[in-house]
Amino acid sequence: MLPSGIVLWIGFATVVAALPPEAIFFNGKIITVNNRFEIVQAMATAGERILAVGSNPEILKLAGPSTRKVDLRGRTVLPGLMDSHTHASDAAMYEWTHPVPEMESIDDVLRYIANRAKALPEGEWIFVSQVFITRLRQQRFPTRSELDQVAPKHPVVFRTGPDASLNSLALQRSGIDRNFQVTDGAPCRLERDSTGELTGILRNCARFIKYTPSGPAPTEKDKLEQIKLLFKDYNAVGLTSIADRDADDEAVELYRKLRDSGQLTVRIFLNLSVNPHTTMEKIRERIEQASQSPLHRYNNQLWLRAIKVYLDGGMLTGSAYMLQPWGVSAVYSITDPSYRGMRYIEPDKLYEIFKLALANGLQPTAHAVGDGAVTTMVDVYERIDQHMPVRPGRPCITHANFMTLEAIRRMKKLGVVADLQPAWLERDGATLLKQFGYARLAYFQPYKTLFDEGVMVGGGSDHMQKIGGMRSINPYNPFFGMWITLTRQPRWTHQVLHPEQRISREQAIRLYTIQNAFLTFEEKEKGSLEPGKLADFIVLDRDILTCPIDQVRSVQVLETYLGGKRVYAR
Repeated sequence: MLPSGIVLWIGFATVVAALPPEAIFFNGKIITVNNRFEIVQAMATAGERILAVGSNPEILKLAGPSTRKVDLRGRTVLPGLMDSHTHASDAAMYEWTHPVPEMESIDDVLRYIANRAKALPEGEWIFVSQVFITRLRQQRFPTRSELDQVAPKHPVVFRTGPDASLNSLALQRSGIDRNFQVTDGAPCRLERDSTGELTGILRNCARFIKYTPSGPAPTEKDKLEQIKLLFKDYNAVGLTSIADRDADDEAVELYRKLRDSGQLTVRIFLNLSVNPHTTMEKIRERIEQASQSPLHRYNNQLWLRAIKVYLDGGMLTGSAYMLQPWGVSAVYSITDPSYRGMRYIEPDKLYEIFKLALANGLQPTAHAVGDGAVTTMVDVYERIDQHMPVRPGRPCITHANFMTLEAIRRMKKLGVVADLQPAWLERDGATLLKQFGYARLAYFQPYKTLFDEGVMVGGGSDHMQKIGGMRSINPYNPFFGMWITLTRQPRWTHQVLHPEQRISREQAIRLYTIQNAFLTFEEKEKGSLEPGKLADFIVLDRDILTCPIDQVRSVQVLETYLGGKRVYAR
């Protein structure tokens, strides 16, 4: 909270403070990201709040005998950046037992598995997670026979999102053969060859894989230490706030312990994971658990304010739910010309879940990648809106990679927000062009249209693996994300992906600051550098507004401040 004090108007500078300030940062290019995107020279802070912004003379005259003065020496300052979509607790543990190399080809994958087979006793499981086939040069799953060849005495799972490729021993251990039947009513598809034999590729069938981890289990202390390391690296790329979009109970408790011990260096907005395939009675209990949690009361460090379910599959695995058929594809192992992907929740049940969440003061969202899934989400929110206004609850769509102009305009009318992952455009654009063709991607991550139509959208990473802003399989360096929205240049191709959907630098910055704050109901607390807001800000090594556009992806953070305290220095 702000200290009790007075409000002063000094020329351009606005002051909301008990004077004098504790610190003054001056002689900089401070990009406020306020409504007018004003740029000022100086900023005063006290406690965890900003007291004043303005010119050097206006702010320096507020200094008292104990005020600390920091000369920015012309450096550019931005509000602390925010990531609208992470899985931080899992990502922190991804390399806990051993480092995982970058894999860009089937040979890389097989070499890694062969090395793990040498390192692990016979019979222990080898698990490769989130090495997406769209990001392999061959753009396909490793085959069952290839996995058998490099690790015949180890069960092997190569999993990408909801889908996986298994070797023969993994199928055998899991009790999955050509006569296997899915009897639990939830979606699952087993790929077969022309003879009816299993290829080893399983679509949304992970629940049937009887995988057991190898090696010692991490302790709670191990997990806490790894999360702290990750958060320090988030600070190093300018992140001061994140949304954990699918937190289980263990993750919530780990974050709570870090907050209570004063060790959080990022602010966390929590989506509690909800299983949509259980009964509505159990779903109601889960939602009420979230709404009745002490963490549901607002706290600027840790806030449980949302729920998350999974509506469809992924574009990286060929299972996103589309309005039109995917098309036959060797990349995605699709042989059915009418196949449109997989929708995991029927609209009537999704309606009941989301209505219940909104009635309990929780923001609902779902993993919805395909335009068919996005349209289903909008239909459901529109149906709820007929009985209770949804706009105050800022209903969200997560990913929303494939969209339509109609869906975007309906989102604006309803007040639906979205969190998107720009890195996917760069990482996967070449594969998507090959699969769908240029015309069908007109509304793939359509940032310009979303801004023009007035839909509030935020930038995120879907960070799931590894520590390192560009080491992660889904990179979480926000400057890389900004660069993609400015250029729309996929790797492995010279073809720009619909340049008419590029946005400006100002808009790219808003994507990772004030608009992400809006997604989490906190635009009055953070997201811009204005009096009364949290003093979360970063100092850059170059001017992001004027540097050559290709340098935007290379911007380095010199210092990161959270609530006025420096949490990172390069």
